[in-house]
Amino acid sequence: MSDQTPPEGFHLHERTSPMTTPWAPIYRKKLDRAVYLGVFLREVHCNSRGLVHGGFIASLSDNTMGYTAGQAMAADGRVVKSLVTISLSVDYLGAAGLDQWMTFEPELLKATGTLAFVTAIVRADGEPVARSSATFKIIT
Repeated sequence: MSDQTPPEGFHLHERTSPMTTPWAPIYRKKLDRAVYLGVFLREVHCNSRGLVHGGFIASLSDNTMGYTAGQAMAADGRVVKSLVTISLSVDYLGAAGLDQWMTFEPELLKATGTLAFVTAIVRADGEPVARSSATFKIIT
């Protein structure tokens, strides 16, 4: 995607933090039970070899999985004050580089009274490059 226009359904993600601000613009696609994130890969996302940095993938995976847990539980009528990551795992399946469109596509697998279990597939130009999973402590 060379025109830097996000795919249909993705809009500027307005929730920022000091950690994610340098990675902006980040886009989001809000679904009933999930929040996808997307970004056009630039130098700030990459390592010295021009490939997306694993730490970047892990961080945005964590973000999107947390948003998704909150979104899905809200859709179920649950009031959640916060979610705290207690476990995060990432398997890297391939490489991605500059100017590619990267999406983070999460799904809530299960939420108990105190824990939420979420998984995500990370794609670059539609091809899987990582899969991640996380467990969150639910704060009510």
